[in-house]
This record gives sequence, structure tokens and C-alpha cells, in this order.
Amino acid sequence: MMIWLNQIIQGVLLGGYYALIACGLSFMFSVMRIINLAHGSLAILAAFGLFVLASRLGLSPFLGLLIVLPAMAAVGWLLQRTVLERSLRGGLLVPILSTFGLSIVIDNLLFQQFGADTRSLAPYIGDLSYSSWAITDDIDIGQLAVLTLAAAIVLLGGLQLFLTRTSLGRAIRATAEDPDTVGLIGIDARRVNATAAAIAMVTVGIAGAFLAMRATFNPYSGGQQLVFAFEAAVIGGAGSLWGTLGGGIVLGVAQSIGAQIDPQGFLITGHVVFLAVLFARLYPSRFALQLPRLRRQPA
Repeated sequence: MMIWLNQIIQGVLLGGYYALIACGLSFMFSVMRIINLAHGSLAILAAFGLFVLASRLGLSPFLGLLIVLPAMAAVGWLLQRTVLERSLRGGLLVPILSTFGLSIVIDNLLFQQFGADTRSLAPYIGDLSYSSWAITDDIDIGQLAVLTLAAAIVLLGGLQLFLTRTSLGRAIRATAEDPDTVGLIGIDARRVNATAAAIAMVTVGIAGAFLAMRATFNPYSGGQQLVFAFEAAVIGGAGSLWGTLGGGIVLGVAQSIGAQIDPQGFLITGHVVFLAVLFARLYPSRFALQLPRLRRQPA
């Protein structure tokens, strides 16, 4: 019994990271209706930025965020103005293709600069990378894992409050609903979308930092992180910030339980849960579309 309880607790903590990595993806979809396939690669870009600051300048990763996060915000602003904004004019598919191409460019540039060796920020954060608290004789929780979950809750909660309680947040929501009409009330839709992209990239930078502190990464690690982010966002409900937290936790618990059942079941169980949730949402909607036709048919 304690073994399963421990797996669930570890899965919840792992889910905190998945919610963190999915935060920016969910935010961009909710306010801009864009699926950013460069999401994982941009997180790895931030991780490498922190690694350079730590390895070459001796700067703590936490202090390095003071440099990397504004840089990521600038990347988001430029990405919106130069790529996403123009891509959206060609339809919903063009931004997906554009960000897919961007991810390939980022991955290969990182490979050219840093090679294929794996890196980690664990050596630069002291004992935080391995310290834990003993809850019982059989259950220990990692301090970094708890910090990651807390960061996810604060970040998602902060974004939710920002969107609902601030004038800029309400402007972002209004622009997401009708970017053409908001201009009539004095809102610059282009500027609002660029700001939203900058905010999304800040969350991506934070996720990249925690990825680099808790695990190893290389220039091509972005693809797997994108898969985890996408699954967490879909399980929680695409575009729902609090749902993203729940989706990340569900994914983490599923993977943790799957690993307990079979060492090869870590990823498979998570994918199965994702597909189950996806089908559960698709088939009722299809049935609902067919129901009016069935009712009109004579008995």
C-alpha cells in the first residue's frame, strides 16, 4: 500500500513539472489560438542560456533567470511580430508549419554551437538537486520536485489572476475573442498579441530552467518536452490554465504508476491516458452532432 501511495505522490510532483512545461503552450493557445511546435526547442534554448551563464560566468541559475527571462520575453515579442502574426494571415495551418520549421532551426543551431553532449544545471544548484524530506520510512519527497510543483501553481495561478483582474489581461482575452472589433475601443491587437507572446516565452524560460535543474538536456531534447507539454495541455483541456495543472498531474501519476507496474510502462501509460482522454472528448462530440439527425428520422 505504501509503495502505491509513494508512486502517486511522486507522480503528483512530476506532474508539477509537466504543468510547468505546458503552461506557455496552453497560454498561447488560449489567448492567440496558436499551437507552437517550437515550444520545446525554445525551452531548451533557455536552458542552454542558463547553462552558459552558470558554466562560463559562475552565475547561479536562479540569478541567471534575471537575464534569461527578459531575453526570452524579447524573443517572444519578435517571434510574434516577425513569424506568428504574418503566418496567421495564411490560416491556422501556416503558424503550425512555421513554428515546426523554427524548432528545426533552433535545434540545429544549438547542436552546431554546443554539440550533442548532454548538460545539466544540477551541479550549479548545490544539494537542492538531490536533497529530500523524509515523510515516512518509505516515502521521501525531493525538495526540487516540491519547488517545481509550487512554481507551477504560482505561475498558473498568477496568469489566471492576471487575465481576469488586470486591464492588460482583459485586453488579451478580448483580443483573443475578436481581434478585429477590439480596435473600435482603442485596443491595439498587434501590440496585445506581441505582449501575450512575450509572457508565454517567459513561462517557457522558467520551464526550461527547471528542466535543466532536474534532468539532463541536449540540443534535441525539445521534441520530447513538446510531447509532454501537449499531452498535459490536452488532458487538462486545451486553453485552460488550471486544467493544465490538473492535466500535468494526471499525466505524471499515470507515468509513475505505469513505471511501478512495468519499467517499460513509464511513457506508454502516459500516452494511453492521453489517447483515452482525447477519444473520450472526440466521440461524445461526434455523437452530439449526429443526435439531431437521429431525432429527425421517422420511427
